[in-house]
Amino acid sequence: MKYEQLAKDIVENVGGKDNIRRVVHCVTRLRFQLKDEGKANTNVLKEMDGVVTVMKSGGQYQVVIGNHVPDVYKAVLEVAGLQAQAPVEEDGPKEKKGLLNGFIDIVSSIFFPVLGVLAAAGMIKGFNALFIALGWLDNTSGTYQILNAVGDALFHFFPIFLGYTAMTKFGGNKFIGMAIGAALVYPSLSTLTAGDPLYTLFAGTMFESPVYITFLGIPVILMSYASSVIPIILAAYFGSKIEKGFKKVIPDVVKLFLVPFGTLLVIVPVTFIVIGPIATWAGQILGQSTIWIYNLSPIAAGAVLGGLWQVIVIFGLHWGIVPVAINNLMTMGADPILAMVFAPSFAQIGAVLAVWMKTKQQKLKSLSIPAFISGIFGVTEPAIYGVTLPLKKPFIMSCIAAAVGGGIVGITGTHGYLLGGLGIFAIPSFIHPTGGLTIEFWGAIIAMAVAFVLGFILTYLFGMGKGRNSEKGEETVVANTANHKETTVKVNNKVVFSPFNGQMIPLSEINDAAFASGALGAGVAIVPSEGKLFSPVTGTVTALFPTKHAIGIVADDGAEMLIHIGLDTVQLEGKYFTAHIAQGDRVEKGQLLIEFDIEQIRTAGFDVTTPVIVTNHERYKLVPTTEKQIKHGFDLLELQAK
Repeated sequence: MKYEQLAKDIVENVGGKDNIRRVVHCVTRLRFQLKDEGKANTNVLKEMDGVVTVMKSGGQYQVVIGNHVPDVYKAVLEVAGLQAQAPVEEDGPKEKKGLLNGFIDIVSSIFFPVLGVLAAAGMIKGFNALFIALGWLDNTSGTYQILNAVGDALFHFFPIFLGYTAMTKFGGNKFIGMAIGAALVYPSLSTLTAGDPLYTLFAGTMFESPVYITFLGIPVILMSYASSVIPIILAAYFGSKIEKGFKKVIPDVVKLFLVPFGTLLVIVPVTFIVIGPIATWAGQILGQSTIWIYNLSPIAAGAVLGGLWQVIVIFGLHWGIVPVAINNLMTMGADPILAMVFAPSFAQIGAVLAVWMKTKQQKLKSLSIPAFISGIFGVTEPAIYGVTLPLKKPFIMSCIAAAVGGGIVGITGTHGYLLGGLGIFAIPSFIHPTGGLTIEFWGAIIAMAVAFVLGFILTYLFGMGKGRNSEKGEETVVANTANHKETTVKVNNKVVFSPFNGQMIPLSEINDAAFASGALGAGVAIVPSEGKLFSPVTGTVTALFPTKHAIGIVADDGAEMLIHIGLDTVQLEGKYFTAHIAQGDRVEKGQLLIEFDIEQIRTAGFDVTTPVIVTNHERYKLVPTTEKQIKHGFDLLELQAK
């Protein structure tokens, strides 16, 4: 096991395997849920070679590793004996966390595994709609039908996918979760509403619900669960609890089939009888409330509904509003409600565009592009679940922008006159039946533009934290190791000078997978010939490890440098290192920063090969010198702006 020792050190310093309630991983980090975070040695973990940094967020203790985190994760499971306990049973006292952090933690964990496919499906749906609008395809053609199936299948059967990921999150049998989701979208149930109902519950009230079937005499209120989110998440949560209860009482010899048998027999009917109706009635209350507010003040209604629409969609409560809108179209020929929620998708993509432009993390950038494209066509799930909601602030900024857009629709009295497409394809629905482009139509266009621009500006200025690295994405090492203060990046001369006398070798050839893979930044490595480290740039020391073996500097022109003296030298605990500067000091190019005893370090069994990397390398094309033997102060890297 290549990462066995690193895994052992991580497990030991998070408090041991008995302190681990659950561990999962994402793109670059191990995400622990610990029984007692006080037992974790955060400072030790931060200083450990192979660990970028440690973060605490959303009720998780996050150990940032880099691109090789899947291998470290496997090693952690192996050394801690957790490979057969995914996830570990949740017992012991739980950390208290706010409702918002708790909700975002659940959403992030459940949606993260399907984000790539979700974004791809959204793009296919959007482009298919575009091909129809341009006349390139006919909606009766086989090409359209197949593309539509490819793009729409994930959304239609979303409860099945979420059943798997939600059960993973809550610690239940993943295939039980899939079975629950499949039951919710079982095709035959949708045909049962074709005839006359057996009777109607709560007739004459907003909760009026026709009943077409019963379960053991209990009325079942049928609704469409295709594309729904909240019912399956709730069902998976309660299903995981029921499953654990059955595990405790059913003998081991028959657990394999009797536990799923009992769990499904309980949770699926409960979902249809209780969870579904609650979601339906909550939506109906929301729909009636919207009409009441609109009658009081169209501007207020537009701002409230527009601002909250994305939250409403997340909880699946929009199904209570859509029927009200359809009824308005059928009875009055026009509807103001769907007009008020036209702007939010554009506020979303404005926020996503700002994230794409401002983040330095390639993974977030690559996810933002398809999320933006699908959002143009009104498919915003990839944007919400993949980009803005996990980052929190961009989601909030998009809601503010959407509220302004909704208020503009209210001011202009914009109505929709038909059920058109989503996103930009909804624009024709605001054209008055007489064919004139009235103030109502232009109100929708203005609302769309304002929501997009405002979503972008608010997110760019206020939605990414205090600096470029403060978003809840994949943070760079310099930004998270030392209360880093961001500097403004200038696009002028960027030359990094050699900090050592010695021999330069390619970074990929050093005996450290984290640095050699480029996970922590791009650059070169130097085998120093004397124990003196000089500043390669003029700037500010943003990180100086207590062990003095590594230093982070942000140059005045914005380049972020990390110099790690030797490999695994953190284990020397500062022995043989002498620092001549402190964290926060301003340093000049060529200034002596650290002295170290090369011979003593080598005698102790450590490699003195030193990575010299640029952690915000995405901004540059790095051109290293062709010289192999170099001296401090000589050109080492030229950073050409991309």
